Amino acid sequence: MSSSPAETGSLKKNLSHRVTEAFEISDDVDSLDRELIPEYADEFNPEGLYVALPEDKSKFRSVKGHINKLAFLMMLVELAERASYYGTSNVLTNFIMRPLPDGSTTGSTHTANTSAGALGLGLQPANAVTTLLTFLAYVAPLFGGYIADSKLGRYKATMIGVWIGLLSHILFIIAGLPPVIKHGKAALAPTILGILSLAVGTGFIKPNLLPLLLDQYEYRTNVLKKLPSGEVVLVDRDRTMDSITMLFYWFINVGAFFQLATSYAARDVGYWLAFLTPGLMYLIVCVVMLLLGPHIYHPPPTGSILGDVCKVLSVCCKGNFIQRLKNHQFFQHAYPENMKARGQLYFNKKKQTPITWSKQDVKDYHSTFIQSGMFLYWVIFNLNDNGLGAALNAQAGAMTTKNVPNDLFNNFNPLVIIFLIPVLDKLVYPLLEKIGWRVNAVQKIFLGFFFGAITSMVSAIIQWRIYKTSPCGYQASTCDSVSPISAWVEVSVYGLAAVGECFCMTKGYEIAYARAPKNAKSLVMALFLLMNAFASAIVEIITPSLEDPNLIWPFTALAVIGFIFAVAFLIQYWNLEKIMTLEDIERERAAQDSKKENDEQSDSLLEGPVDVEKKL
Repeated sequence: MSSSPAETGSLKKNLSHRVTEAFEISDDVDSLDRELIPEYADEFNPEGLYVALPEDKSKFRSVKGHINKLAFLMMLVELAERASYYGTSNVLTNFIMRPLPDGSTTGSTHTANTSAGALGLGLQPANAVTTLLTFLAYVAPLFGGYIADSKLGRYKATMIGVWIGLLSHILFIIAGLPPVIKHGKAALAPTILGILSLAVGTGFIKPNLLPLLLDQYEYRTNVLKKLPSGEVVLVDRDRTMDSITMLFYWFINVGAFFQLATSYAARDVGYWLAFLTPGLMYLIVCVVMLLLGPHIYHPPPTGSILGDVCKVLSVCCKGNFIQRLKNHQFFQHAYPENMKARGQLYFNKKKQTPITWSKQDVKDYHSTFIQSGMFLYWVIFNLNDNGLGAALNAQAGAMTTKNVPNDLFNNFNPLVIIFLIPVLDKLVYPLLEKIGWRVNAVQKIFLGFFFGAITSMVSAIIQWRIYKTSPCGYQASTCDSVSPISAWVEVSVYGLAAVGECFCMTKGYEIAYARAPKNAKSLVMALFLLMNAFASAIVEIITPSLEDPNLIWPFTALAVIGFIFAVAFLIQYWNLEKIMTLEDIERERAAQDSKKENDEQSDSLLEGPVDVEKKL
């Protein structure tokens, strides 16, 4: 049933009156140039909420948004998935590197200052295989993210990863059974297959779960909201995203702390239990994701952006593109209005292929390319962030452990994060804001990189002291005796790295989501995760040098490079916060323009068809 023009005009007049009336929630709120979002209506904001303007941040108290219960269940999924991943990967180094202890059929040992083992292939093969897992686990997200954005959606893509991950844990359990271990290298086949399937499963889960979680947040931008007390506050989307990301990272590290259980399980009982317990933990992932499916928001796949990106780049590269690069006008050449001003009405004039992108799309692609360059800084941080894990395990094994597993100490990395994130989020950051200093994104990332460099510096000093005190001198890693230095000094290495992660990794995840185009959030998240793969590739290259007597120098080199990169990031991206704010404003403006255009089209439909003959 269609409405008459008179009814339509009356409807518009009543709506305009309600909007103006609704904006009278505060003397400080002006109704001019504001967008009312009716779908955000609640008991105290019956007409909806209003999009906040940049100047509102100085007028209204800023608060964080609400995090619902479903979001916490999704964080539980991440906890269980990371518990199973780290619980398995943590014991792989000793499983592959060290031989079966004398008299053991399970890999366990009850002798002081010795560690569990199984295959006895040595340090370099162990480091190569475990680094392969890390490398593949962070390359596979490129495919998982692309499939989610373009074909399946984030939930379905995540579920594919869930079932592949379940298969991987079954394979590891088989590899850890005593009859299989007894035949030595027979356990290598299920181990390699388990590593490959674990990497692929992770590749579908990691780029999609956090974006899917952030998609559940109810407000797409900063809004003004009236509280039950009558106060009008600014619900800050950026602060909320920051808090959600930090909480998500906290859950990751609660899960990572599960390594502690598998370290003792391998040493005291055997590898069958060390691989079984992560597998049982992984069942939580399967069950909770199945239960969540009908109740969470599923952003639909929007098609691949790669086609449009390639078209935009082909337009940008036409003509004197080098001069445009120098003038910082490279991407502006592909703005649709600029193309039409040059008389280019089609992407391909001969085939009359239409221009399928908007000005905002080109800006988003430009931002994505800039992000990809910025993400490269995290390669060095990932190397400093205990990237030489097998070398650190060997370092701990060369010191006095007093019956403590040498692969136990890396559990202090998640332990420090579990303690520090709530302190930062609930105490330090709010306290600094009260005294007028808001720690911005660039400062957090710089601090993270700085602590990463200190981590490698401390590792180099510890390795030097081991060489000086070991009975075998500069052959300490293969020595039957150990240095009198307590292996507990390794706690400082993992603790410093954890502090760095709290600053720069949480912010990296947030930036990867916030600056990505709507139809490429999983793919951009995968690009950020890819930096771990680059770090792993570098570790593979330097693996031949990870042997006595050269173990001091890799740590020293990483420390020096880390300090240089920290300062370089601070200089290059000093205005990142301002750029991100401008990007948010432009995206919101584009969204409002698109909404206005859709409303005008709806109005024209309400007014009925145009009588062409009468108009002529």
